[in-house]
Amino acid sequence: MTTLLTFGDSNTYGAAPLYADDIRERYDAATRWPTRVSASLGWDLIEAGLPGRTAATPDPTDMGDHMDGRLGLAIALQSCGPIDYMTLMLGTNDVKTHLALTATEIAAHIEGLVATALSDEMQTRHNGFKLLLIAPPPVREIGFLTEKFANGETASNALPALLKDIATRHGTAYLNAGDYIEVSEMDGVHYGPEMHEKLAVAVTGTLAKL
Repeated sequence: MTTLLTFGDSNTYGAAPLYADDIRERYDAATRWPTRVSASLGWDLIEAGLPGRTAATPDPTDMGDHMDGRLGLAIALQSCGPIDYMTLMLGTNDVKTHLALTATEIAAHIEGLVATALSDEMQTRHNGFKLLLIAPPPVREIGFLTEKFANGETASNALPALLKDIATRHGTAYLNAGDYIEVSEMDGVHYGPEMHEKLAVAVTGTLAKL
């Protein structure tokens, strides 16, 4: 059976748009884009989405040190497998105001994860797998998360072009999710159910061509 690992943050986990800081809701398997993709392709699925995850930045003041994607990716790749395909979609939480990262810095962090996934160690461990790098749709500074993501919209909009260059340099597949979906107007960060459906179609089509 072909196996897919989806590695990312809350939008890979399937978190619904937030309307209050103390409310956490997750879409069911029939709604989430990773489960839709696996169902469409008939592949086994390993979901590795963690709400709050960054590419390479511990976040002790907000979500915790374990949000560092470098730690999460190492655990994911060493605790499962072999896998045949992997999607990597991060960069949304990295534009939070208090992290003060530029788009260039965020892209460099994501490139580090790409290098890890494509390293001889991980490719050998899994008998080789193909990577799809996904640029998340830009955040919007609306809703009650506006303060947390203040000034993050500019960096978020700059990421897709930078990530496309990374994919080209490393010879891996690339998808700009912003070409297909947009974030919810409720919180400016997460996706509504219809966006999960659209993203699933785009990801399915891209993976099927690899």
